[in-house]
Amino acid sequence: MTRFLTATAVTLLMAAPALAQKVGFVDVQKAVQATSQGKKAKATLDGEFKKRKDTLDKKKADIEKMGQDLEKKKSVLSEEVLGKKQMELQEEMMKFQKQVGENQMEIQKKEEELVGPILEKMKGVIESVAKEKGYAMVLEKKAQNVLFSVADADLTDDVVKAFEKAK
Repeated sequence: MTRFLTATAVTLLMAAPALAQKVGFVDVQKAVQATSQGKKAKATLDGEFKKRKDTLDKKKADIEKMGQDLEKKKSVLSEEVLGKKQMELQEEMMKFQKQVGENQMEIQKKEEELVGPILEKMKGVIESVAKEKGYAMVLEKKAQNVLFSVADADLTDDVVKAFEKAK
């Protein structure tokens, strides 16, 4: 039995160096936002978002005014006209909600269009940085996944620098 344990211990000791591979991580979101292409994509998205938000804010104000006007006039309107006006207001509110949903989907699609190519390039850069620095594995940093790491395991800044050089 002692002989078996000793042989097993020797096997484990010999395998230990192979198990002690370097593992790093990259905060991909931070890296994308830190690159010039990421900043340009963010500026484009922010401009698109602001333009759409301004349009929606105006539409919302128009609907609110329509509702206030209806509230003021409801005592002088006939039941039939009041019902008609209430239906119009409800239709406008439904159109507005539909437009809000469509805008959200369009902004999301635009973000995927702009950020997708950056992420593809980022994957290649991460791979080359990892190989250059001798990392066996690189994880994506998310608050719930990386609970602890030593400072040199964070490759985010190195990846951003390499990304900018790889233009």
